[in-house]
Amino acid sequence: MRPALADKGVSEEDAAVAVAALVAELQEGLDARDAGVYNRHFAADILWGSPFGATVEGYQTLHSIHQRLNAKQRGGPSSRYEVASIVSPAPDVIVTQVRRVAIGPGGEPVPPQPPAADGSGTFSEMALYVLVHRDGDWWLAAGQNTLVLPPPRN
Repeated sequence: MRPALADKGVSEEDAAVAVAALVAELQEGLDARDAGVYNRHFAADILWGSPFGATVEGYQTLHSIHQRLNAKQRGGPSSRYEVASIVSPAPDVIVTQVRRVAIGPGGEPVPPQPPAADGSGTFSEMALYVLVHRDGDWWLAAGQNTLVLPPPRN
């Protein structure tokens, strides 16, 4: 029999509060184009998967990338973060899916579209984040971003 993993971790309420705090920080950092705010709770040994297939290890490397991407406004001029799902499979561990929705000039979501070949343009992403509770704070241990693309044509 397959085990249900989400019944041994953090309460649903506590997990939701932790994820909401992370999402608020990501939103604040993105709105200000400030990698220091965006990455505030990224662990020193974070593992990161970019929407373009790159693997990044370590805070300093990822922070430098986020500084550069913020300066170029990658992903579009405005975005909104939305929590899609949350589970806590073990004490002090939360796994969450968070969507970054690209927003158009009128405040409406931009329909899914691939970015330009050079990675520029307006695009949305779905991220899988792993948070670990350590020393009284929730830290992002890993993230994997996936582009949100239009459905395939039949």
